[in-house]
Amino acid sequence: MRSNPTGRQLRLGRELRRLRESAGLSSTEAAQLIGIKQNQVSNMEAGRIGVSPERLRTLACHYDCADKGLVEALIDLAAERKRGWWEEYREVLPAKLLDLAELERSGHALRTAHTSGIPGLLQTTDHAREVFHQVVPELSPREVDLRTSFRIKRQGVLFVHREPVPYQAVIHEAALHMRFGGRDVARQQLKHLLKLSEHPNVTILVIPFDAGGYPGAGQPIYYVQGAVPQLDTVQLDQSHGIALLDAEAQLNKYRKVLDRLTTLSLIETESRALIHRIIQTS
Repeated sequence: MRSNPTGRQLRLGRELRRLRESAGLSSTEAAQLIGIKQNQVSNMEAGRIGVSPERLRTLACHYDCADKGLVEALIDLAAERKRGWWEEYREVLPAKLLDLAELERSGHALRTAHTSGIPGLLQTTDHAREVFHQVVPELSPREVDLRTSFRIKRQGVLFVHREPVPYQAVIHEAALHMRFGGRDVARQQLKHLLKLSEHPNVTILVIPFDAGGYPGAGQPIYYVQGAVPQLDTVQLDQSHGIALLDAEAQLNKYRKVLDRLTTLSLIETESRALIHRIIQTS
């Protein structure tokens, strides 16, 4: 039995519980239907034990789940994985950061919106290091190094494994004027954005100052699209750490916020032109 389930294993358990509850069954009733003990159902839903494809299909059948796409996506979610690169950071970085890296690895599309900073997957090493130097309470030099290297390795999801995942970043013009690390670091960061925007899977859109107000209260939003909409996830940065949200109402809300921010943005060519102008005048 797992003592510390990963984010992926916990997510599978939550989805199994949602299916059971939507069918109006208690964990005891579900256990009786498939001939196991109630505590086994509870442990599956808590991510403490695995679920075979056969058992998962049986549960879906008893839960009257006719969504074959969702069932197959859950089976894939339940499959045992090889150790990912992020495992070398286990017990030296917060577990939710590792969960985020694994989530990105299985994501089918990524969307983000930032109004006061550059998205992590688009940061240069120098920019990322300066961001971590500003964390309160102050991080030790070793922690800064670990978080910086972890962030840079996460960027491989855009370019390294399988087919490059589609990635859209909406950045407010205000963030492009921030000088983390000083003028030279800031200029190199902007040039890096222009270079990344040339990749076919990367879309960078800028909200100009004259766009006026915008939704979202300025909070960074990161949306990871799963194999099916039910397995989407929203990641929010909060003062006490990151939060991963997957309730249907939350997903709908942040999809709408991101759509609205996209409509406020300049198109790609105009966004690149604005970034170029800021480089020239910075």
